Amino acid sequence: MLPELTPQEKERYDRHLRIPEMGEDGQRKLKAASALVVGVGGLGSPLAMYMAAAGFGRIGLVDSDVLTLSNLQRQIIHGEANLNEPKVESAARRLHDLNSEVQVNIYPERFTAENAGRLAAPYDLLMDGTDNLMTRNVINRVAVKQGKPFIYGGVFQLQGQMSVFDARRGPCYRCLFAEAPQNGENTEPPGVFSALPGVIGTLQVAEAVKCILGIGEPMIGKLLLFDALEMSFQTVLFDKKTNCPVCGSQA
Repeated sequence: MLPELTPQEKERYDRHLRIPEMGEDGQRKLKAASALVVGVGGLGSPLAMYMAAAGFGRIGLVDSDVLTLSNLQRQIIHGEANLNEPKVESAARRLHDLNSEVQVNIYPERFTAENAGRLAAPYDLLMDGTDNLMTRNVINRVAVKQGKPFIYGGVFQLQGQMSVFDARRGPCYRCLFAEAPQNGENTEPPGVFSALPGVIGTLQVAEAVKCILGIGEPMIGKLLLFDALEMSFQTVLFDKKTNCPVCGSQA
């Protein structure tokens, strides 16, 4: 049974309730929903903030890093007062200030193959706020194993990508990116245009809401490409691979 909305929540989400595709039933679904945000940096900032604003009932934050001055160029959930503080603690306080109705759980640790199952198990959706391929492959594997959507986002310099991977309904991350990264991959951080994570992150939240409400056409089997210089969007279609080592028949 879906939770009821309080009078205060009905006032808070008034603009959602006016949307025919959402309404009160949709908002109650969001209140019952949960999402794990892996990484509370550039992508994780808009992810967490807009999910809290939208009314997701429970949000988990996974990140082992502390805040540095160079983060503030794009990681807008944090502020100067939070420098040298664990990002999950800084982010949790901001989310509570934004929406005290939302339950926020923090995990000040790296998301690894060893702890992924434990961290992901209590949540409905896995949200990609990471900046490295190794962690994305771990997210993908646990998403396939636990039968959950993986909302992917990636940013690099002035370009971004976004997709929804759900092996129950279509291809997974490894179907699209066939080569698994090696342990020795370059870990030098890339340049990132400050507004770019905001564009991609908010699109990821839009897909998350659609997945929970079951409305619209999710980006399953579609990769959205954004170019900030050209201010252009392109959509590339891709299929599930029967020989995929993660979700294929022989996985």
